[in-house]
Amino acid sequence: MDPGPLQVLTVATAPYQDQRPGTSGLRKRVCVFQTRPYYLHNFIQSIFFSIDLRERQGSTVVLGGDGRFFNKPAIEVIVQMAAANGVGRVIIGHHGILSTPALSCVIRKYKAIGGIILTASHNPGGLEGYFGIKFNLANGGPAKEAITNKIFQISRTIEEFAICPGLRVDLRTVGKQSFDLENKFKPFKVEIVDSVESYANLLRNIFDFAALKELLFEENQIKIRVDAMHGVAGPYVKRILCEELGCPANSVINCVPLEDFGGQPPNPTYAADLVEDMRSGLWDFGAAFDGDGDRNMILGRNGFFVSPSDSVAVIADNIFSIPYFQQTGVRGFARSMPTSAALDRVAKATKIELYETPTGWKFFGNLMDAGCLSLCGEESFGTGSDHVREKDGLWAVLAWLSILAARRQSVEDILKDHWLKYGRNYYTRYDYENVDIDTACEMMEDLEILITEKSFVRQRFAVEDKIFQVEKADNFEYTDPVDSTISRNQGLRIIFSDGSRIIYRLSGTSSEGAIVRIYIDSYEQHNVFQDTQVMLSPLTTIAVKISQLHHRTGRTGPSVIT
Repeated sequence: MDPGPLQVLTVATAPYQDQRPGTSGLRKRVCVFQTRPYYLHNFIQSIFFSIDLRERQGSTVVLGGDGRFFNKPAIEVIVQMAAANGVGRVIIGHHGILSTPALSCVIRKYKAIGGIILTASHNPGGLEGYFGIKFNLANGGPAKEAITNKIFQISRTIEEFAICPGLRVDLRTVGKQSFDLENKFKPFKVEIVDSVESYANLLRNIFDFAALKELLFEENQIKIRVDAMHGVAGPYVKRILCEELGCPANSVINCVPLEDFGGQPPNPTYAADLVEDMRSGLWDFGAAFDGDGDRNMILGRNGFFVSPSDSVAVIADNIFSIPYFQQTGVRGFARSMPTSAALDRVAKATKIELYETPTGWKFFGNLMDAGCLSLCGEESFGTGSDHVREKDGLWAVLAWLSILAARRQSVEDILKDHWLKYGRNYYTRYDYENVDIDTACEMMEDLEILITEKSFVRQRFAVEDKIFQVEKADNFEYTDPVDSTISRNQGLRIIFSDGSRIIYRLSGTSSEGAIVRIYIDSYEQHNVFQDTQVMLSPLTTIAVKISQLHHRTGRTGPSVIT
């Protein structure tokens, strides 16, 4: 018996004051979403209210996540609310799985008005872990600050949400589903799509899969080791690297997405098993991804580490190893302000425009949409190009493999040749995690007052046999060359006369407490084969002394060094 059209309800709610999205969306402990009444519903309704009703009516929205705990219950609620808010079609990855770069790809392919990504990226999963929600726009990229601010303001005053509670979606079967709703003239549609295929097809049109297959499968193949860390990248790695490019099954590990990522944070910096495997000398190339597949870490034989800043610079210098750029040309390079200046040196040598932006992929997306940018990267293990509007871990791996196929050198030799050609930017980042928010903010305010005093410029700091003179100090401000929007307070910079930099930032993606980050960047033209921490020790001493960070926070050292 036909139960008839599904009922659409308007439910009263009360607002929360803590739903401000960071640079990567709203991230909270799972228990917050589970125990606070309508916490998820409020934020999703705020997203829909931020979209003009005329745009929403009959539109397409893409939905997926990294498979972490609470992913499927959240998908059910979001689909029910999308139907009640006038959305005409929701496209969902099979089993609710879509990597962040794949979701960007699907948004662009289906000309959706946007997409909702369910991920807390590299933060721990499971019942005791974190859950996150990020809204992407029609270009496939993260929502701009004006839109996330609008969502936040709506969330602070929201009084009701719309939902179709009887709507149930089968995530297990690829295909189309249709639902009749009361007072709706057209059925609401849900389309479950293969999580990998659209994205894999995009990569086939970017890289030379025949050349990569020869590198990985034919005679004289290189041996690779790739760790998906039980995140969303697993199905993509298996399909593309193993099934398409012929890598042996033991080349890829931890490829089944798990709700708790196997009990470890899905963060490349914690890929201890991979690092240990690479140190054995059995593998020529190694890579790891984070929970939602947008970050990457690159390793060479014997555990040789490629910093993200060096990685994007090497890709830039070898960019025509990738057929896509042979066809499109190179429009520009970009890096986030805290990322080392290694990319700048390639841009200068190749006479290609270089953009320095605040942290956050949305700034790159604006340049890409304007046709100004082809390749970009961030120091936080993010690399990508204009094929999508998100950083893309697997794209970066295939870019590196393309370079290896073209040059037939080891990862270490390629990087060392790069340093001999351009010099080396020694670079590190110190993270002080879970610092009291008030303490962190007061420290940053006092530090800004100190470094922006006129007398601070030209000051000299001596450590051991090194003397550093301040040439410039400011709070980084960015004027977007596309739309002239101004982004202020993007990080405190101290720039020395030799080009060395100290940067201080509060992280925009902390889940609880504050993360104080110090970035150290120092260029050497000839002395390029030394230990990074030894070379940066004088600047590190200066950075801690100027900020009084250890005294102000009670910490004796950073939580994480990368």
